[in-house]
Amino acid sequence: MTMRLTAFVSGRVQEVGYRARVVDIASAIGLKGMVENLLDGRVKIIAEGEDEKLRWFESAIDIKNALINVSAIEKSYSPASGEFDTFGKLVAKGETDRRLDTAAGYLKELIYAVNNMNDNLGSKMDRMNENLSGKIDQMNENLSGKIDQMNENLSGKMDRMLDKQDELLDEARDVNRKLDQVLEKDIVELKSDMAEVKAALREKGIF
Repeated sequence: MTMRLTAFVSGRVQEVGYRARVVDIASAIGLKGMVENLLDGRVKIIAEGEDEKLRWFESAIDIKNALINVSAIEKSYSPASGEFDTFGKLVAKGETDRRLDTAAGYLKELIYAVNNMNDNLGSKMDRMNENLSGKIDQMNENLSGKIDQMNENLSGKMDRMLDKQDELLDEARDVNRKLDQVLEKDIVELKSDMAEVKAALREKGIF
């Protein structure tokens, strides 16, 4: 059954693009009717179509975003009149100029918001760079400290190895001296024995 929905919408709904959104939504589902601004700041909507589509449309026009903020919708249903061929927007005399002034105001607010966002982003980037630089410096200091510690440990080990090598060389020299002493003693004893043998042989006329 074809019905008519009459709605009076309150909130921030004038000169913020609300009517254009309503036209888009209604046209997308095949509704017919109109939307217009009222002098009291509300928006009046008349939509005709199938009851199921009107129920969905009623929910879809309750819009809340950065610009539009619907606070209340007064609605009523009645039989459709069939007087509309399409869904359109009624524009009052002089409204275009007011909309341009409003759009300029919103543009200034948008520019301010973007500049403020850029400033905030720049400050955050500076803090991030400072934090990152500090962490890198700390990492370098820690790494340098570890390298110095490794060098000290390695140097200590090398010193101990050299000391041990010197000890081993001293021990080897001492062993060599003792061997020389033993050999020298043995040679002396051997020479003495040979001399005694020669003497004995001479006495017997053998040598």
